[in-house]
Amino acid sequence: MGVALPANWGVLGEWTVMETGQRMQACQTREVAWACSWGGARGWGSVRTMRGRAQTYLDLFGSIGNTVHMRPSDRSIEHARNALLAVGGIARTSYLLRAGVQPRTLYWMRDEAMLEQVSRGLYRLADLPALTSPDLATVAARIPKGVICLISALAFHEVTDEIPHRVDVALPPGSEEPRLDYPPIRTYRLSGRSYLDGIEEHVIDGVTVRVYSLAKTIADCFKFRNRIGTDVAVQALREALRGRRVRVEDLVRFARVDRVDNVMRPYLEAVL
Repeated sequence: MGVALPANWGVLGEWTVMETGQRMQACQTREVAWACSWGGARGWGSVRTMRGRAQTYLDLFGSIGNTVHMRPSDRSIEHARNALLAVGGIARTSYLLRAGVQPRTLYWMRDEAMLEQVSRGLYRLADLPALTSPDLATVAARIPKGVICLISALAFHEVTDEIPHRVDVALPPGSEEPRLDYPPIRTYRLSGRSYLDGIEEHVIDGVTVRVYSLAKTIADCFKFRNRIGTDVAVQALREALRGRRVRVEDLVRFARVDRVDNVMRPYLEAVL
């Protein structure tokens, strides 16, 4: 026998108190989360007491992050959608919380397939077009100060045969080392003009992604040749000049910024 709780009982408005044998359970009429007291009516007492105890359980469940499948109000869902759309449909949890989105709304939308969890703490509206470069978009959203560099930047500019197995990210000195569950990243520390110069901004999957220009990327490859291989840098230089993708003066300028002009000059002269 079910006893429907009044709708004005707030968070328990869509829940029903049910008696099953010797067990009184406050359970959602749809599914999942249970707030139980064993031993029949003993310990529950009146319906009001049942409601109070169930509320205590639910508050506990919510505080430790377990999903409570109660539908938020349409207004809450619309607010969350608008907050995401304002930044291209993908955002970090911290941003959404600052925008006034309730955690319960966020988790419900995720479990109802209205949101995709791209990675830990990063959500995306599920009804957006399919991602074209999910790794770059994820890294850009999670690491605002990061700049896509080296092998990942070469792949973005389509001048390498190398297949990136992780995303290369340049960071300024003193910045905290990012911790991402996915995708795997490899960080490089650049300072001064070596970090600031040559940054381009591209919108990928609704996210503004910062990537070094091709000329700057080639200079960076010579700068980090001991880590990525001189052959990778030389191949990128050759392909970029052959396809007229860069200007020689830009290569020389960024080589000076990275202090590798003496290293690059023989290779540049050989290709020209």
